[in-house]
Amino acid sequence: MPGTAIVGLQWGDEAKGKIVDLLTSQSDIVVRYQGGANAGHTVVAEGKKYKLSLIPSGIFRSHVQCVIAGGVVLHPETILKEINTLTSQGVSIGKNLMMSDRAHVIFPWHHIEDVLFNKIGNSEPIGTTMRGIGPCYRDKVGRSLAVRLGDLYRPTFKEQIANIIEVKNRVFAGLLESVDHSQGIPGIDAEFDADRIYQEYTEYAQRLRPYVADTTEYLLDAIDADRRILFEGAQGSLLDIDHGTFPYVTSSNSSGVGIANGSGVPPRFVSKMIGIIKAYTTRVGGGPCPTEQSNEIGQKIRDRGNEYGTVTKRPRRCGWFDAVAVRYTARLSGVDTLSLMLLDVLNTFDTLQICTAYELDGRRTHTFPSASEELWRAKPVYETVPGWSEEITGVRKFDDLPVNAQNYVKRISELIGKPIELISVGPDREQTIWV
Repeated sequence: MPGTAIVGLQWGDEAKGKIVDLLTSQSDIVVRYQGGANAGHTVVAEGKKYKLSLIPSGIFRSHVQCVIAGGVVLHPETILKEINTLTSQGVSIGKNLMMSDRAHVIFPWHHIEDVLFNKIGNSEPIGTTMRGIGPCYRDKVGRSLAVRLGDLYRPTFKEQIANIIEVKNRVFAGLLESVDHSQGIPGIDAEFDADRIYQEYTEYAQRLRPYVADTTEYLLDAIDADRRILFEGAQGSLLDIDHGTFPYVTSSNSSGVGIANGSGVPPRFVSKMIGIIKAYTTRVGGGPCPTEQSNEIGQKIRDRGNEYGTVTKRPRRCGWFDAVAVRYTARLSGVDTLSLMLLDVLNTFDTLQICTAYELDGRRTHTFPSASEELWRAKPVYETVPGWSEEITGVRKFDDLPVNAQNYVKRISELIGKPIELISVGPDREQTIWV
């Protein structure tokens, strides 16, 4: 079976990009199968830092074919800027990058809908990045107002845009009546101009044309040819639209269950599932996070781990490792092994805490709640373990780690019920321990 998948098991930002980069040397194809430009990977190679939001991390290996599959939503301007940035850094991008003609396209109205719907109502904000991802997925499911990348090359595209904009202008006229204009939401006071947007996106289409293809057919042919495929997840499993902490989630299936529908590759062809976890917990945006430390401990983790969004620069909420949550997502995604990232961030803590259960409404449970209302009420039950003060960024063998660090790794593996095969002790490719 030629497929290996990399899936984040927490709320995203688990340093998946480094693992994808490491494993691409053993792969022929790397596939990004869901999400949009709200997800980001940072890859450090030979001391040079690269930031990605849509392009698969395999782009740094010359022999690898990178595929953006149909489950992704694309903002043309963003991906063109990303291509230009990487090219200016010396990264070669040409036939080694493919984009699915089935991928849905983000338009200006999606960005504005993101802002508007976040302003309307008094509930806890979901934490959207305001990049139009959710509204684009909403139109995808609604179908009649959706545009796929392949549509940009069809003779009916101009008429399609005109019809959509006629509807959108009517919708926005109604929405604006519900918004406090004193909040200052830019770009929504004028109607959309169909001719202008048609011209803008036609120009994008011409620049993207060399990369656009039927990636589903390509990947199915690759399976038949027994080529090695690496599936690169975006965000984390706890943000899965169906199985995460709804409604504080992303708009796609960001757990392992999303691989097949996002890429078009049947699940039977994924032979190995690797779950990526941080040695602690982070979360961006709204929603419950039982082990969050809104104190000096959380700030210390944030500073040591540089916990600020790759794409958005938003500070991440930080806390202790939550074994209840990760055990759930490891089972959900069917992972075979774990990669433990950013262990070096925990240096200098005298003691560490691991959440092993929740107290929920007077009872102890090891089950991750299906409802966010319950997770808000869940109180973590901690196990305290000794920390270590030794610097570990130069360690390359498990047995050379401080004993307390070894014990911490073993305890996490025991609680999750899966073996840890890789430990990251720094951002560079070389700062890796194979267990």
